[in-house]
Amino acid sequence: MGVKLSKKIMSQLGKTNAEFGLIEEGDKILVGLSGGKDSLTMVHALKEQQRRAPFKFEFLAVTVSYGMGENFEKLIAHCAEHGIPHEIYDTNIYSIAGEKIRENSSFCSFFSRMRRGSLYSAALKFGCNKIALGHHMDDAAESFFMNFIYNGQLRSLAPKYRASNGLIVIRPLIQMRERQLAACALDNEMPTIGDEACPAMRFDIKMPYARANTKSMLHTMEKEFPSLFTSLNAAFKNISEESFFEKEKFKL
Repeated sequence: MGVKLSKKIMSQLGKTNAEFGLIEEGDKILVGLSGGKDSLTMVHALKEQQRRAPFKFEFLAVTVSYGMGENFEKLIAHCAEHGIPHEIYDTNIYSIAGEKIRENSSFCSFFSRMRRGSLYSAALKFGCNKIALGHHMDDAAESFFMNFIYNGQLRSLAPKYRASNGLIVIRPLIQMRERQLAACALDNEMPTIGDEACPAMRFDIKMPYARANTKSMLHTMEKEFPSLFTSLNAAFKNISEESFFEKEKFKL
C-alpha cells in the first residue's frame, strides 16, 4: 500500500522549492534518513515530487549508524517496499563519544556535528551534490529563540546554504509544522524510530533543558497568539538589518 501525502504537504513542498531553488535539474540529493517522523515524511515527499516535477533529479536516502548495534531492519524493509534507494552509512561515533562526551558541554551539539560530518562524507562517497535535512518550522523557531535567549544571537535555520566543503544543504520541510509531519507518519503507520536510536540515551548525563524549555514556551505563546508561527515564517524573510545595533552600520 502506497503512502498518502496530504495536498498541503506537497503544495508547501513545491512552494518552498520554487521560492528558494532547493532542488534543480540534474541534482543528486543525499536525504538524511534517521527514521524519525520528519525524515520519513520528507523522503516520501521527495519521491512524490520526483514523480511530479518537470525536471529530473535523483536522491539517495542515507541512514547514519553510530556503531552501537542499531537495528534498522524495519527501516530497510520499508524503503525496499516503497522503492526508496537506501544506504546504511557505518561510523564509530558512539565509541568516539565514549572518550569525548564527558568533556563536551553539549552532547546534543556534539552528536549533531558528528552526524552532519558523516552525511558530508557519505554525500562525497555516493556522488551527491546536495544534502536534504528534515528540519521544519518548529525547529527553526526553537533554534531562533534558543540562540536569542541563551546565546544573545539572532540566528535560525536557513532553507539553503553552502557548506565549507562545497556541498549545498537544503531543508525542504522548513516551512511546514511539526504536527503536519507527525500526522502524516501516524496516518501512514510509518515504522518510525524514536529517541531509542539516540546514542546520548546510553550515557549517564542530564538531558538538555534549553530545547525543552523553548518548546514549552512556544507552545504557551501559540495558545495566546495562534498566528505566531505564520508571523515567524514571514519575519524570517523580512529582516530590517539597519534597525539592529551593528557598529559597522553606523560608520557613515
